[in-house]
Amino acid sequence: MSKLSIKAPAPIGLADIAEQAAHSVEMMSQIRSAMLAPTRRKAAPTWNLSQLAQLLGIEKGSLAHRMSRGDLPAGTLNEVGNRRQFTLPEVRAWVREYRKDSLRPKDAEAVTISIANFKGGVGKTTTAITLAQGLSLLGLNLLVIDTDPQGSLTTLFGLLPDAEVEEEDTILPLVMGAETSIRYAIRPTYWDGIDLVPASPLLFGAEFALPARQTKEEGFEFWNVLHYGIDDVRADYDVIVIDTPPALSYTTINALLASNGIIMPLPPSTLDFASAAQFWSLFSDLTTQLLTNRGHDKQFDFMNILLSRVDSSDATGAIVKQWIQSTYASRVSVLPMEIPKSAVTASATVEFGTVFDITKYDGNARTFKRARDAYDLMVGYIETSVQSVWRRQAESNAASVALSAKVLNRSTLAEKGVE
Repeated sequence: MSKLSIKAPAPIGLADIAEQAAHSVEMMSQIRSAMLAPTRRKAAPTWNLSQLAQLLGIEKGSLAHRMSRGDLPAGTLNEVGNRRQFTLPEVRAWVREYRKDSLRPKDAEAVTISIANFKGGVGKTTTAITLAQGLSLLGLNLLVIDTDPQGSLTTLFGLLPDAEVEEEDTILPLVMGAETSIRYAIRPTYWDGIDLVPASPLLFGAEFALPARQTKEEGFEFWNVLHYGIDDVRADYDVIVIDTPPALSYTTINALLASNGIIMPLPPSTLDFASAAQFWSLFSDLTTQLLTNRGHDKQFDFMNILLSRVDSSDATGAIVKQWIQSTYASRVSVLPMEIPKSAVTASATVEFGTVFDITKYDGNARTFKRARDAYDLMVGYIETSVQSVWRRQAESNAASVALSAKVLNRSTLAEKGVE
């Protein structure tokens, strides 16, 4: 019996790895250039008259009548003159007018939401960007913060983390103490209503900088750096969405403890279910050490499990979904919708996009509608939670103002000698 002649591979040195890294970055740049040609930058979709009317929840005729008043954008007619198109800023102007009673009250501030899970590949980044896009289409203004050194969220916004994002563009200067507010790193994106703080592989430095500062700086709280860093911009936005690394890292801890709410995308698989259990156990142990044992507390307004990448034909997944529903039935709740594992999402991701970026889907219309409806339901549910937080903030602020006025009144009366 003859033996196969296998040539032993040549040793791989650090220079080879560096060459491979450079080649990977170059290939990524070429692929993105092809996907995003001719501008090499993403562009937001446009809406026609029917789509805008559907978004506003009104009849097309009512929209045309309202347009005659001339106080809202009229869009642009195409060259033939038979179709009117609306840009994203124009669409959002209409939405903010029609939904003005649902927008953030003046005496409330941004609600911060972290998207977190130990594992990669569960739909964290997709959840983060679709939540932001969907909320923006409801008239909200958002800040999205990428804290994952892999920079997947940054890539979906049309930036290459390796080649186009410098250290000073990320949260790293905040982490290292060179900045006290995150404002320096905020940049606009191709999507009106969403600003971004990007990420790059340089963010791995945060995992060394934060523990180093903890040992050297008296009174330093490494877990509150991001919390304090976004204080300066909370009044500028309605919602702040934070995408986290697939680990309970120092940056993930910062994101979670800066948040009002947490969303965990969780595919119904045995390994993902087990990983989620570990997440909550370690998160509990960590908060006990950092907060409870120091006499502090932290209140979250909501914690949700989002069933993601759901394959309706998977019998095992159906069983795991029952486990998930039984496990998360009290404080941490399962959102009443499922994000399907869909060809729509896969094809959008190939072009560095999401279901909200798609203007025309070449596949099955029902498949696209099913995927889009799932994300719309998720966005609508989270908006309801956000509005609840705003109401609590407004009530709390009103109570504080009333108490201050009462104390001031008593002080004035006391000065005048009135009992």
